[in-house]
Amino acid sequence: MEKLGDVVTRLGEKIQGQAEQETVPAKPKAMPSARPNLLPDRHPVRDFFIADILDWALKNDRHSMEHPMFSLSKKPDKRIRRYEHNGISVTVTPSVLGLATIWDKDILLYCISVLMEGLNQGRKDVSRTVRLTAYDLLVTTNRTTGGRSYEELKAALERLRGTSITTNISTNGARQSRGFGLIDNWEIVERSPANGRMAAVEVSLNKWLYNAILACEVLTLNRDYFRLSGGLERRLYELARKHCGNQAKWKVSMEVLHKKSGSQATLVKFREMVKRAVAGDSLPDYRLGYDQTADQVVFYTKDVQKLAASLAG
Repeated sequence: MEKLGDVVTRLGEKIQGQAEQETVPAKPKAMPSARPNLLPDRHPVRDFFIADILDWALKNDRHSMEHPMFSLSKKPDKRIRRYEHNGISVTVTPSVLGLATIWDKDILLYCISVLMEGLNQGRKDVSRTVRLTAYDLLVTTNRTTGGRSYEELKAALERLRGTSITTNISTNGARQSRGFGLIDNWEIVERSPANGRMAAVEVSLNKWLYNAILACEVLTLNRDYFRLSGGLERRLYELARKHCGNQAKWKVSMEVLHKKSGSQATLVKFREMVKRAVAGDSLPDYRLGYDQTADQVVFYTKDVQKLAASLAG
């Protein structure tokens, strides 16, 4: 008699094969080349303190994962965005510098992770103001550590401070009745004596996000998220992580996915971009498929046993 584990594994392989047949088109012959799967790990050897930081779980707030609040383009975007879906409304207003981007969000992910680690340790000094070391943030988020990266970090902080959110989403049972910046403020509190670069920075999070952290309205991300080069790929991973969770898969129409992604491309162009993402198969933890007949995208876990057990249950 077969062991239960062998049965589950075999069932998972069968389900995975069926899912691929149903949702993933045959290998395209003339499909535009997919993006490289993942960026290289730029810091494979880390010092003791950075290694300690990387032991923390990478966290993201559930609300900005589900609803679009960040630009997916590195080009300055100065358009006001309005999003409504199932009773939820979000208005994102840029500053003269443009909207905060999904790469700027790395700073928030770092801050959320720091605060959640402090809460998990039972620390009493956790507050909305996070003191961070610029070098540690750059290494943790898989960025280079040259002078340009420090300048880009400064620009990202300015975009976060200048981008305003107005929403009816409640966090920790409280709703903000006015617009608020993605961060309240930031300040360089220490510079390197060698080159004058920012060394230590204090970032004050807005109350809306801080309330979400206090209520543990967060999800854990795969650290390979920082190795995703494309803005759309990052956004697709966020949506997969939020909506799949422990489910075997999540189906969504292309039209709704386009809306939830926050992409400013036309639906036709967006569909082609998603097809490239399907072919590239670069998302950590999840695989994408496209059902052309229904014009649907399906996200499902790459964990075969988890997929099999979920569907069998």
